[in-house]
Amino acid sequence: MNTWLISLQNANSPSSELMVFFHDFTMIILILITFMILFSMIFLFFNKMTNRFLLQGHLMEMIWTISPMIILMFIAIPSLKILYITEENHMNKLTIKCMGHQWYWSYEYSDFINIEFNSYMISSNDLMMNEFRLLDTDNRCILPFNLPIRILTSSIDVIHSWTIPSLGIKMDSTPGRLNQSMLYMNRPGLFFGQCSEICGMNHSFMPICLESTNFYNFKNWLFNMINQ
Repeated sequence: MNTWLISLQNANSPSSELMVFFHDFTMIILILITFMILFSMIFLFFNKMTNRFLLQGHLMEMIWTISPMIILMFIAIPSLKILYITEENHMNKLTIKCMGHQWYWSYEYSDFINIEFNSYMISSNDLMMNEFRLLDTDNRCILPFNLPIRILTSSIDVIHSWTIPSLGIKMDSTPGRLNQSMLYMNRPGLFFGQCSEICGMNHSFMPICLESTNFYNFKNWLFNMINQ
């Protein structure tokens, strides 16, 4: 996470990197528009002789009608590109299923046999020195990086939302419906998220802890889980 949580979290997937770039690009455009409008208002406020060509000129009307259209095109094109990239779901090497419960998550590795577990938040009284309060779980979701992964999510009871900001992923877990998305992580690490849908009394106590590791460690973890 960035210092003092002023900016967005550091990106760890191609889609989140594009989202951060689009945010910065859009903010530059908004700042320029704000300064242009502020300058125009100050100029008109201190200018005692209002220019009649500014108020009744067809050229000015054409400029302030066409320029917003051009600006919206510059914003819409990269926005649609990112939208379609995040919806792509092909050539996946691994599939996991995330089920939302009140108030914890369960994970199923459907490509393998008998790998299914629940993930509960670690109580503050049981935390170790290297664990994070209200974010760490007793069973982490282990996934390899540099591999395209399909994420399936649904819910047992009410609507939840499986969200990890640094990976640019947010999916609604809806009862009776199976949503899917694609995940591709760039590097190893621990990445935290939380349910982003108000789902009841303990909504703020069902975190998501995803551990990204290399494929060798992931394979060893799979063997240990299968042999348990």
